[in-house]
Amino acid sequence: MAGIRCKFKRHSTLEMNEKLVQSTGNGLQSSIPKLNVAVIGAGLVGSLAALNFARKGYEVDLYEYRQDIRTAELVQGRSINLALSQRGRKALAEVGLEDEVLSTAIPMRGRMLHDVKGNTSIVLYDPCTKQCLYSVGRKHLNEVLLNAGEKFPNIHHHFEHKLSSVNFNEGSMRFKRPFQEDAEAKADLIVGCDGAFSAVRQQMIKKYGFNFSQEYIEHGYLELCIPAKNNEFQMPANYLHIWPRDTFMMIALPNQDKSFTVTLSMPFKVFADIKTPKDLLEFFIKYYIDALPLLGEEKLIKDFFKSKPQYLLSIKCNPYHFESKAVLLGDAAHAMVPYYGQGMNAGMEDCSLLFSIISQTEITLDKALLQFTESRWRDAHAICDLAMYNYVEMRDLTKRVTFKCRKFLDTTLFRFFPTIWVPLYNSVSFTSMPYNKCIANRKWQDKILRNIFYTILSGALVTATALYVTNL
Repeated sequence: MAGIRCKFKRHSTLEMNEKLVQSTGNGLQSSIPKLNVAVIGAGLVGSLAALNFARKGYEVDLYEYRQDIRTAELVQGRSINLALSQRGRKALAEVGLEDEVLSTAIPMRGRMLHDVKGNTSIVLYDPCTKQCLYSVGRKHLNEVLLNAGEKFPNIHHHFEHKLSSVNFNEGSMRFKRPFQEDAEAKADLIVGCDGAFSAVRQQMIKKYGFNFSQEYIEHGYLELCIPAKNNEFQMPANYLHIWPRDTFMMIALPNQDKSFTVTLSMPFKVFADIKTPKDLLEFFIKYYIDALPLLGEEKLIKDFFKSKPQYLLSIKCNPYHFESKAVLLGDAAHAMVPYYGQGMNAGMEDCSLLFSIISQTEITLDKALLQFTESRWRDAHAICDLAMYNYVEMRDLTKRVTFKCRKFLDTTLFRFFPTIWVPLYNSVSFTSMPYNKCIANRKWQDKILRNIFYTILSGALVTATALYVTNL
């Protein structure tokens, strides 16, 4: 089939790595290659990356296989709301959108835990400095980013363009379009922001030295909904609600329309055992008695059986770039299970890091992309591992006495030594500390507490022994 060719100005590799020196506006000189950039994927990370490139004067073509979400009647995709934390906020602030996004976001100050009897308890995220997460609508956030992009004449949107093939050496791409001939295009730099099943990454896998792994977990998830009642929330709105049940759990995040998006996460074999509406209601009466009247029996049955549980996977790869031709960002580089609320935030932080490197003086594109990979892959792997761990914490550990004791110790030490003792969750969610350092910090804290515990235990044993001998 004959293709429709979109013509772009091409530069040789030598030209791409030559530097165009421009003023940054603060007296410094910044070297910026003259590039035409193709961003594949117009989701949250892709539309943010396009904005960053455009703000630096690059010509940007933004491709998305779906319809424009701003006009589509039904938007297919993942969870409708997300937890925005410091890393994502910082990335949005860099493009001037933080305030706009937070104006409609719902602050979540901690976890509200629901036990099997319906009793609740609250675990604040940060009792010391009162920091919180924000529940944001995925569609709304994506619309904000796309609308911001519309203001730049050097961003060109191409919806319903599904990438089918890439030649990195030539910078050429082919896209499938519904009811039309394939489209062809060229770019100097191809940026893969096309999610966990990235077509850009699939082409990079064929290159020598590209390492890739993926892991599906045995648990799936299914989305339910607690609707608003009399135009009000049915539960306290400023919390992430969790129903921990050892090997499975349910969580709920507040939405702007006063509803809650509920995510039921369980092993697939548990889902498979629920075959009838009777099975479902008995299951909820046993494990989620307080949530059942909020969900509504009829709506619960309808929502549960209308779709199948979705799979969850974790993806790691390295490197994130190919020469000066392509780079991966977001889930395309490091997809993770959603239980630390860092998927979006980590993807947005990719943008912050990449553009801080590109903005350096006297740097070529190939060196910038290499530096990005070397600066990012360990941290990305670390947050993938932390996300897996946090699922265990949320579904099981949060209701244990040992977890609550550790939380109390962390909070107390953080209150008195805020620059020295930063708890793991705080460092991940409320700072820009590299993820790998967050884990190293936690290991150091574990060692300190373990040594203190052993010292106290040893002292107690010595004292008890001395008292025993004295009384003989």
